[in-house]
Amino acid sequence: MAGVGPLTQDWEPVVLRKKAPSAAAKKDEKAVNAARRSGAEIETVRKSNAGTNKAASSGTSLNTRKLDDETENLSHDKVPLELKKNIMQARTDKKLTQAQLAQLINEKPQIIQEYESGKAIPNQQIIGKLERVLGVKLRGKK
Repeated sequence: MAGVGPLTQDWEPVVLRKKAPSAAAKKDEKAVNAARRSGAEIETVRKSNAGTNKAASSGTSLNTRKLDDETENLSHDKVPLELKKNIMQARTDKKLTQAQLAQLINEKPQIIQEYESGKAIPNQQIIGKLERVLGVKLRGKK
């Protein structure tokens, strides 16, 4: 190997540097263990209310009790007994079936059935249609 001189490098060495770990990465279990192995300082801080749910549960029983006390009776208005009797009487006087009356006021037969059974929620528009078709006053004083 005569004539071959020592090898020389004509490029500079490349140095890779890692970024400092973010706050979330510092809390990672792997990062903490690596810091322990390397002898780095590890800070532990105990939160004052850790593991307790005092903030969420402190006033809930009081709030729910207050809410229960404030709520009124949550039921819909029903058709009054007098109104349903008047509808039935006027319909039978005109010799109409529930289905025929429903067709005359452009409603489903089920609506008439609910009004006459007292289960319907009173609707002033429907009562107005019934008054017009049956020719009787169903609302207010006679």
